[in-house]
Amino acid sequence: MKTNPLLSFPERHAHSVLSLAAVVLLSACASLAPSGADLPDTSLPTAWSAPGGNITQGASVTVLAQWWQRFDDPALTELVTQALQANTSVRSAQAALLQARAQRDVQQAGLGPSLGSSGSAQRSRSGDNSPTNRFQAGFDASWEPDVFGGNRSAVNASEADTRAAETSLAGVQVSLAAEVAVTYIELRSLQTRLAIARSNLAAQTETLQITRWRVQAGLASSLDLEQAVAASEQTAAQLPSLQTGIAQALSGLAVLTGQAPGTLEAALQSGLTAPAPIPQASADLALAFPADTLRQRPDVRTAEHRVSAALARVSQADAARYPSFRLGGSLGLSALTLGALSNGASLASSLLASVSVPLFDGGAAVGRVRAQEAALEQARASYQGTVLSALKDVEDALVSLQGNQERLVRLRAASGAAANAELLARQRYESGLIDFRAVLDTQRTLLSTQDSVAATQAVLSADLVRLYKSLGGGWIPEGGGSAGATTTPGTPATLR
Repeated sequence: MKTNPLLSFPERHAHSVLSLAAVVLLSACASLAPSGADLPDTSLPTAWSAPGGNITQGASVTVLAQWWQRFDDPALTELVTQALQANTSVRSAQAALLQARAQRDVQQAGLGPSLGSSGSAQRSRSGDNSPTNRFQAGFDASWEPDVFGGNRSAVNASEADTRAAETSLAGVQVSLAAEVAVTYIELRSLQTRLAIARSNLAAQTETLQITRWRVQAGLASSLDLEQAVAASEQTAAQLPSLQTGIAQALSGLAVLTGQAPGTLEAALQSGLTAPAPIPQASADLALAFPADTLRQRPDVRTAEHRVSAALARVSQADAARYPSFRLGGSLGLSALTLGALSNGASLASSLLASVSVPLFDGGAAVGRVRAQEAALEQARASYQGTVLSALKDVEDALVSLQGNQERLVRLRAASGAAANAELLARQRYESGLIDFRAVLDTQRTLLSTQDSVAATQAVLSADLVRLYKSLGGGWIPEGGGSAGATTTPGTPATLR
C-alpha cells in the first residue's frame, strides 16, 4: 500500500490503522434487515363460489387493463381517459409518489460517504504590527459504516414506501375509472327513464283527453275523469326528480374529470330528447383463480408493501440499540497570499475515527423497537383485512351480477306483456267494453315495468363495472401480469 510522503510516521501509522479498521468493519457488516415481507398466512379458496352464466375460471384469463372499452361507448372511454389524466385525486397520488421517491433517494444517499469543500480568507492585525493575511482551502469527508444495517433498513423501508405509493396510485386510478363508469351509467339510465316517463305521460294525457270527451258525452263518470287526472299528475311528478338526478350526475362527471360543474351538459345532455342507450358489455369473462386475482389488485399489493416497510423499520429501530461508528477526515491548504495556495502552501490533514455506544437511555431504544413491532402487527392485520375484503368484493359482484341477469330477463318479459295489455285496454275502453280502472291499472303497470327494466339494465352494467374493479382491472402490474406462483384447481391456496 502506497503512503503519502507528506505524512509523518505517526500519521502514516494512524492512517494504516484506520484503513484496516474500515476493512474489518466492512467485512463485519451484517444487516438486520429481513430479505422479504413477513406476510401472514391467509387461507384462500381454490375457486370462486358464485360464477355463473358465461363466466368461467381457468388458466386463460380475460385481460381487463382497459375494461371500459368492453362497453363500446366512445363517450365513456373519453370520460375515463380524461379523468385518469386530470382528476385531482390522481394528481395528488402522483405527487405522493414523487415525494416517496425523493425520500428514498435521500435515504439511499446516506449509505455512502459525504464530501464537502470549504474556503476562507482572514486579515488580522495585532498592535502596531503590519496586518497579515491567511487564505485556506480544503476538503472534508465523512462516512458512517452501516455495521448493523440500520441505514440499509431505512433504505428498505423507503423503497417499500415507494412501491406502496406506486400501487396506491394504481388503486386510485382503478377506483376512479369505476366511479366514472358507474356515474355515466347512472346518467344514461336516468335519461332513459325520463324518456320512458315522458312517453307514458303522453299516453296518459291522451287517455285523459278521451275521458273528458266521454264525460261530456255522458259515457263516463266524473270519477273516471278524476282518476285520469290523478294518474297523469302522478307520472308528471316523477319528471323533476329524474331531471334533478341527471343534473347531479352531470356535475359529478365534470368534477371526476377535473372540470367545473356545468361543462358537460352540451356533450351529454342530448339524452333528454334522444336518450343514448345504457352502456352494456358482454358478460363473457374468464376469471383467474382467487390467489392470482388478489395479486392483480393494487390495494392488496399496497398492503403487502406496507408490511415490508413496517418490518424494515423494526430492523432499523433494533439497529439503533447497537454502537455506531463514524470515519472522517480533512485535507487543506493554507497560505499567506491567494496565489500561494497553488504553489508553496502548507498542507494540513486530519483523520478521525469515532464510536458511539448507547449505555443508558431509560429504555427508550427498546420502547421504539416495541412500537415498530406493534406497527408491524397493525400492517399484517390490515393486509389480512384487505385480502378478505377483496375476496368479498369479487363474490358479492358475482352474486349480484347473476341475480340481476335473471331479474332482467323476467322484467323484459313483464314489460312486453304490460305494453300489450295497455294497448288492448285502451282500445277496449275507447270502444266502451271495459271501465276506466282497467286502463289505469295497465298504464301504471306499463310505466313501472319499463322503468324497472331501464333501472335494472343500469344496475347490471354497474355490477359488471364492480366486478372488473374487484378483479383488479384498470391497471397493468409491473411485469405485465400477476406476480408470484400460480394456483391450480384443487390445491389449497395461501397468499404470501
